[in-house]
Amino acid sequence: MNKRISIRAAALLLCIPLAACDSSPNPAPKPSPQDLFFDRLGLLCGKAYAGILVSDQKADAEMTGKPMIMHVASCDQKEIQIPFHIAEDGGNWDRSRTWSITRTTEGLRLKHRHRHEDGSLDSVTNYGGNTIGQGTSERQEFPVDAESIASFRANGLDQSVTNIWAVEITPPGQSGAQFAYELRRPESADGRYFRVEFDLSKPVVPPPPPWGD
Repeated sequence: MNKRISIRAAALLLCIPLAACDSSPNPAPKPSPQDLFFDRLGLLCGKAYAGILVSDQKADAEMTGKPMIMHVASCDQKEIQIPFHIAEDGGNWDRSRTWSITRTTEGLRLKHRHRHEDGSLDSVTNYGGNTIGQGTSERQEFPVDAESIASFRANGLDQSVTNIWAVEITPPGQSGAQFAYELRRPESADGRYFRVEFDLSKPVVPPPPPWGD
């Protein structure tokens, strides 16, 4: 009897390492929609694209038909900076705006940096918001955050405290691929709607740096 027990025990010990060898490692987690969105933006790093205003509100009448360029100028694993250039009359360009999209522990953050031509910061700058859901690999929305609400109110921009920004990017390389930037306010505010779209099929020569860089 003792001999049989010893044989069985030895057999069990032999099975333990075999079982360990057969175990497969846990598969890598699938990237989230926000990971896919951020990585897709990173594919554009260093490139610039022409765009145009596609919304038609009177508040933006001066921008109607004017050339625009977005330049994915700076990228790393945490932050992507996108200067936004708008042509002006006389051949000059407004280079005051930069969009910054950052990874956070809870999602993505969009911020706007505004500078004057001398490089100084505008009184209203570093405003934006954070995602509150996963969104999709093609569209992320950024409701206004508390810091921005306080800044808007301090500068007499109460209508902006309901801002929701959105950024869209369809897969680069596909037919009709585009990047879009959008601002909306609900009808209960003033129904603000601003949207610009950029053609990702035709890179253009990168513009000079934005003011202050």
